[in-house]
Amino acid sequence: LSELISPNELRMIERLTGCAAQVQPPSCRTTPNVNKYRTANSVCNNRKNPLLGAANTPLASWLPTIYEDGISQPVGWNPGRLHNGVSLPLVRLVSNQILSMQDADAKGDSEYTHLVTFFGQWNDHDLSFTPFSPSIRSFSSGIDCDASCEQSEPCFPIRIPNGDPRISRNSCIPVFRSAPTCGSGNTAFMFGGTPNVRQQINSLTAFLDVGQLYGSDQGLARELRDLSNDKGRLLVNDRFQDNGRDLLPFTKVASNMCSTRNRILNTTGLPEVPCFIAGDVRVDENIALTSLHTLFMREHNRLADILRVLNPHWSSETLYQEARKIMGAYHQIIVIRDYLPHIVGPDAIKKLLGPYPGYNPNIDPSIANVFATAAYRFAHVTIQPLVFRVDENFENHPKFPSVPLYEAFFSPWRVVFEGGIDPLIRGLISRPAKLNQQNHMLVNALRERLFAFTSHIALDLASLNMQRSRDHGLQGYTAWRKFCNLSEPRNQAELATVLNNTDLARRLLEHYKTPANIDVWLAGIAEPFVPGGRVGPLFSCLIGTQFQKIRLGDRLWWENRGVFTKRQRDSLITMSLARIICDNTGLKKVPADPFRLKANKAEFVECSSIAEIDFTPWIDSGKEKAPERLQVICIKSVELQVYSEQLYLSNVLIQITATTTQLSKEKNGFKKKLRTGQERQEIQKRCNDETGTHQDRPRKVRARVSSVHQFYQPQKPQVNRSPEKIIFLDEVYQKLLRSLLILSEDHLLFIIIYLFRPFVAFVF
Repeated sequence: LSELISPNELRMIERLTGCAAQVQPPSCRTTPNVNKYRTANSVCNNRKNPLLGAANTPLASWLPTIYEDGISQPVGWNPGRLHNGVSLPLVRLVSNQILSMQDADAKGDSEYTHLVTFFGQWNDHDLSFTPFSPSIRSFSSGIDCDASCEQSEPCFPIRIPNGDPRISRNSCIPVFRSAPTCGSGNTAFMFGGTPNVRQQINSLTAFLDVGQLYGSDQGLARELRDLSNDKGRLLVNDRFQDNGRDLLPFTKVASNMCSTRNRILNTTGLPEVPCFIAGDVRVDENIALTSLHTLFMREHNRLADILRVLNPHWSSETLYQEARKIMGAYHQIIVIRDYLPHIVGPDAIKKLLGPYPGYNPNIDPSIANVFATAAYRFAHVTIQPLVFRVDENFENHPKFPSVPLYEAFFSPWRVVFEGGIDPLIRGLISRPAKLNQQNHMLVNALRERLFAFTSHIALDLASLNMQRSRDHGLQGYTAWRKFCNLSEPRNQAELATVLNNTDLARRLLEHYKTPANIDVWLAGIAEPFVPGGRVGPLFSCLIGTQFQKIRLGDRLWWENRGVFTKRQRDSLITMSLARIICDNTGLKKVPADPFRLKANKAEFVECSSIAEIDFTPWIDSGKEKAPERLQVICIKSVELQVYSEQLYLSNVLIQITATTTQLSKEKNGFKKKLRTGQERQEIQKRCNDETGTHQDRPRKVRARVSSVHQFYQPQKPQVNRSPEKIIFLDEVYQKLLRSLLILSEDHLLFIIIYLFRPFVAFVF
């Protein structure tokens, strides 16, 4: 075939089918900082096989696929085709008969918050995204897949059974097939090959690298950065803020996808806003997910600001990469330590994700098709019919009430005009997830009203999940049970034992006839929970195995030797999601574990009592060396002479790290390493309470300024010289102070200034 068409025609076919030329990985020897930072698309994470885990590579097949023609045709493509001797049921019929429920019957989980649900979605969007075919028309007939029920590649519509409770005028829900990996399936013709088994693309990296925040290709990653200055920050919204805090930037792509305000509110004339943009295109799918994107964007920028204070000589690129690297470690810690145990249970954690054994370059971390298409979609059945919004007292918000889920899709205007993310974050950490029950699985907002304001016809998430697994040729339930060394039910009695539910087993086999044919997503969510988890044995195995591979196969995993220093690792392990929430929202109290539901809000903890990260291990000394002893000196008054101008610091804590020798004695002070906000407050109190210890005249030290002209243009600083207060209004002077090298008593010192008084203009 490739010999019969022109190069231009070949490129057109490649574009229309979603199959560009096969990727040639760059030489890792020429990739900058490949041993220090991740590439945006994770090429060269594995030095021996640079494409392992990289973006735009195939989803892994842990079991052989079962296409009806052995090459590409989905399961169920041919209506008369038998599987294990019987026909498969229509996915919409199964959805109606097995998964339907009334929203009023949704029961809250007594142990876990709604954050468990939406953090799962946030995490999933870091790991997998399988693009549809870019063509929306049949390759053979040219019919628009979105407007027709013709089944013709790439159209794979969901057929509607007779008597459907919602859809009568239409005979299908339009669905596009997932794009094939270049050279797989029938696209092999384009490269002069013969047809081979179709594979699907994962357009994201396989690693826990927060790609949903930063992007999984270099172009998008650069687009999301604020390159207007040298601060290493991510772009923020230039039109709106959230009570003085940043919001995500708007996309520059012209689209009315998020112009849903007037449609949802059934009005006219209200201002609309564009979609937000982030590292993953699904950022606007619902406002709870949007709030998490916003939270972590703010945390990156906070980290970049802290690192700039500690290392004023760092470039914008270094600040960005180091903050991104810390964010990746945060994400890995939260997922493995805090989140997954609630999902897969302690037994799977002990078996698959125990103490870190080190990097293994022979492990393929690629996301498995069954993980992306079935197992990690477990959280769909934990979504409540409402997106909760609550006030400062964690009561229902009087001004911005909770939103019906189907009215929260693609509605960034709710974040902009309806109170920002604080009410949403409070709702996530104080309201329960939906408890998955075998007779109450999927709420109507997902089964009957999914994307109702943005689609020609409201979609059905349950049907989509099962249709997608058939599109990808995934094997049925019992094959995956065998893969996990679990029992393989062969009949209704054995299935009833596995499910601990005779009636559900009967109803499933009324449609599927044999357990071997049950769509793996459906069977997986139907299993009873493992002890301490929120999935059954099959999904516990599949999810645990996937994260085991991700951790072992990641050369830049945070615990791998050489990625961070020991001091940095010791600091990182003290991080908490609760602290991130406190640092980037207006919340004053949070649960210590935001995934655990606290019925009594009195058990929430004050943000001031939650440990902060010690960032001093990130001070760049130019080379690795043993950590120096830290001293805190409580100083009544310090006079700094800079270019004949004098600055006074009064009752300021100065944390001092000796760079050449240790201080021989403590003068008017005491030793203590600053670790938490509480310790700092105790130190501040001791400083303020001390009397009679500052009888000497103010110590006078001379400042030697490094690269002063880089930071400071000669001008008079605006300083209030009140004996009780010091207010620094000149940001340039802040930068100047951070770059000082102090020569005192023949010891060269580098100072970090911690300012606690509320009247001080800069605090870090």
